[in-house]
Parts: sequence; structure tokens; C-alpha cells
Amino acid sequence: MVSNILRSSGICLLPHCAYLSGTSRIIEIHRALGKRGITPRVATYGGTYESALRSAGIEYDLIGPRMDATRCARFLREQPSSGPVWQSAYSDDELRSYVLAEAEYFRAHGITTAVTGFSLTTTLSTRLAGVRLVGEHSAGWVPPMFERGRLPAPSTPIFGVRSARLANWFPARVKFYCGGFNRIARELGIPGIPSTAALVLGDLTLVTEVPEVLGVPAAEIEAWRPGRGYRPSTRLRVTGPLFAHLPIPLPVEVAAFLDGPGPIVYVAITSSPPSLIRAVVRALRPLKARILVAGTVHDLADLADDRTLVAGVLPSHLVMPRVDLAITGGGQGSVQTAMAAGTPLLGVPLQLEQDLNVTLLERRGAARWVAPRQAGTPRLTALAHELLTDSAYRRAAEAIRRLYDATDGPANAADQILRGTA
Repeated sequence: MVSNILRSSGICLLPHCAYLSGTSRIIEIHRALGKRGITPRVATYGGTYESALRSAGIEYDLIGPRMDATRCARFLREQPSSGPVWQSAYSDDELRSYVLAEAEYFRAHGITTAVTGFSLTTTLSTRLAGVRLVGEHSAGWVPPMFERGRLPAPSTPIFGVRSARLANWFPARVKFYCGGFNRIARELGIPGIPSTAALVLGDLTLVTEVPEVLGVPAAEIEAWRPGRGYRPSTRLRVTGPLFAHLPIPLPVEVAAFLDGPGPIVYVAITSSPPSLIRAVVRALRPLKARILVAGTVHDLADLADDRTLVAGVLPSHLVMPRVDLAITGGGQGSVQTAMAAGTPLLGVPLQLEQDLNVTLLERRGAARWVAPRQAGTPRLTALAHELLTDSAYRRAAEAIRRLYDATDGPANAADQILRGTA
């Protein structure tokens, strides 16, 4: 490890291991940096998906109080965009501990660039240590999209209202989830977080989608400059899709299931309560399709029957090309993995960024969505049937696959990270 770290170029990757998607994107960036002769440091709070780092052969350091599976589950319930807006997902004591520990780690190891996978404490620790912050988790949820009215009405109402106008208006104008961060910032004498949007943006934010899907040219996105509600240093660069190629084999029983007759529906809603997955599977039963469930860390064995196989964490990039429909929560990793395989998608978005991810694909004819409250209803059954039987959805997904094939998102991300470390 020491010999590799000597070539780290001052880069530290910080995945939030409560998220499989966020952890896997950091793995992709780590791999791309490695191809450029750079082995960055990796540091994390720990969490549910540390195993993904180990499977990839990545050594990492733990910083601050270790997050166990129970704390990660609570973080997912309270995360910005889906938890109560008056809190910050971390307690003040946690924020203080993580920020101080990260800043000390950056100083001790000569870190000049921190790349975060939703470890939001880095918005403060990088300021405290004078380190450049790169964010890879926003996908298309970035200011040029708000300012052009590209965000849809949210699947889950905001204060009881489903309004696209409100969804596009509020990110830079309110400080939802920022209270704890700003209390600790004042305590430490560093700049605070000026808005909800600023909470998820770095000095450099990687826009990890192709412009054709975003509906806004790359040049316009990259020409954007921050005004009120943003940190002055914020810049955007379009790098293209960034999704998992988990270095784990396809289990024998899963491969055999996928070799069987279709149609096959893949249910992979990884950062969700098990009740939502159960509701989705229940709504799929009338279709007589065969169902593969990525149960990840949940105990869903009772769902298994002669047409349903329940597995654990799966390499979705190996599964998606072999199924007829993917049903996911709409995070950038799962939607991009489906599109990279040319597989139509039914999204069950749990928060605002996921609403946007799925809607962008719906606008191109490759996806549909249902609100979580409709997951167990005939609406999901009807939409899944439509996606399975109308070939136009697959043709649209194949068109996006061709766009992805022409873009090396991890390489572009690595190049942008390195551009600021010279």
C-alpha cells in the first residue's frame, strides 16, 4: 500500500459505503486513475458496502466514527432529498467528528483533491484543510437543469405539492438539510453551505450523463457560473455515464435462471426498505414473468418461488443485458447500467435526483416511472406489461446504449480530476 500511495498525486477518494451505487462509482474512478498510473488514497466512514471495496482489491482507511449497517440504514431514511428537511442526516456531534478527522487526514497525507461519493462532510472538511473538492454524485441534478426548468414534478410531493415549477425553483433558494452543516461551519470559522443545491456540489462537479439525455449541450453546462445560492468556486464538467462493473462473478444459480425462458424482470432497488421491494414483486405476479430480485442486504428469501429467484448483491452490468425489463429506484448507477445494456426501465424513484434520472429517460422513450406509494398497485402491473410488450421502449434504450458506447465516462472523470492536481 505504501508504494502505491507514493503515486497518489494528492488525491483521496471518499465513498459513502451506505450506498452501493456511490461506492461502485468510486471504484470506477479508482480503476480509471490506476490506468493513468495513479493509485489514490481511499477513506470512508465504513458501512454496509465496504465489501465492494474489498472485492475490488482496494485498500482503504476508516475516518471518524465507524458507520455500521444500522447507522447506514438510518442515514438512508434521513438523507438529503428524502428525509425531513429540518435535519442534516448527521448529528452535530457526528458532523464535527467527521469534519475534524477528515481535515486531519488530508493534512497528514498531503491531500490536495478530495473526490466524494456523497460523503457530504467533505463540504466542510475540504474548506478546513484548504483542499479542492470534486463531486461525482449529482448526475444531472445540477444548476443548468434547474435554470432551464428540466426537473419534473416530484414523484413524492414537496410539502404536499407536486409542482415542477417548485422543484426547479427551490434548490438554490432554500437551505433544506443545511442547518447542522452551517452550525459546525460557524463553530470552526469556515464558510457555510448557502443552499440545498450547494450542499451536493463541489468546487468541481462531474456531470455524469451524456448531453443528449440531459437535453442541454455540454458547452452550455460547462459555461455556467455560480450566482447567489452557490459557492463562487463551483464549476461543472460533463464527463458521461459512470456506473458499476462490480468485480464479482454471476452466481451459478442466477446464470441458470437467466438462461431460462422469458420474459425476465430484474428488480434491483438497492437503497430502499424491503417493504418497497415486496410491493413491487407482488404487483409483478399477475404478469407471469420470471422475476430476479437483487436482495442485497435484505432478507427477502420468502419471495422466492418457481418463477422468482432472490439473490444478494449482483453484478448488474452482467445481468441487465440478459433481462427484458429492469425495475430500479432510479439512481444514476442503475438507470445507466440498464441503458448501457439497451434494457427498458421502470423507475420507482425515492428522491428528487432519481425523479430526474428516470424522467430524462422517459422523455427519450426508454423508461416509465411510478411513485413509491403506487409500487404495489395495478398501475405498476400495467406499466410493466407495457414496457415488456411495446418494442419501442427497447429501441429507445438501444439508441441510448449507442451514445454510451461512444463515451468513456470513468476516463473522462479521471482526466478532469487530474487536471486540477498538476
